[in-house]
Amino acid sequence: MTDAATNPSVRHAARHAVLSDTATFDSAGSLRVVVETPRGSRAKYGYDPTGDCFVLKTVMPCGMSFPYDFGFIPSTRGDDGDPLDVLVLMDFAVVPGCVLTARLIGVIEAEQREKGEATRNDRLIAVATHARTHEDVRSLKDLRPHLLEEITAFFIDYNRLHDKEFKPLKHSGRHRARELVEAGQALFAKRRHTRH
Repeated sequence: MTDAATNPSVRHAARHAVLSDTATFDSAGSLRVVVETPRGSRAKYGYDPTGDCFVLKTVMPCGMSFPYDFGFIPSTRGDDGDPLDVLVLMDFAVVPGCVLTARLIGVIEAEQREKGEATRNDRLIAVATHARTHEDVRSLKDLRPHLLEEITAFFIDYNRLHDKEFKPLKHSGRHRARELVEAGQALFAKRRHTRH
């Protein structure tokens, strides 16, 4: 039997980086997204970096599902301590754990309130590199009428199901979204540095 005790090469092998710690941008400069919950899913999944696996968080009632793929931007942190959330517009759903590239088009800047505590919990919006239906979308203004309001309403309803209040503050464009990603990268690096 081969294990770390009997095989030095196993004992000294470097563990791969967990998904939440991979690079935020790929070599071409495209944003990386780790999908947790696919479009159309009633089940909400979450990534657990300690086990490097996906866990079932909750199941939504009949008639309610995620409008697009939902996940996080690796190597970032938000005010809530989690990686930044992102909703990715694409023609079809991908599996949980899929890493895809995308371009930012804007953000729903929002405050989330739970048990009297308020925290910033923005929802970045991006278009997948492989999207066909949304390939010409470069900003929130390019979205079909009412889509942004529908996405915002989904997050309000989803949080209400879990006794949380999702309070949209404003819709901002891709430049603000990029600023939030860069701030999230800086917060991730700062917290990582303080752990070592």
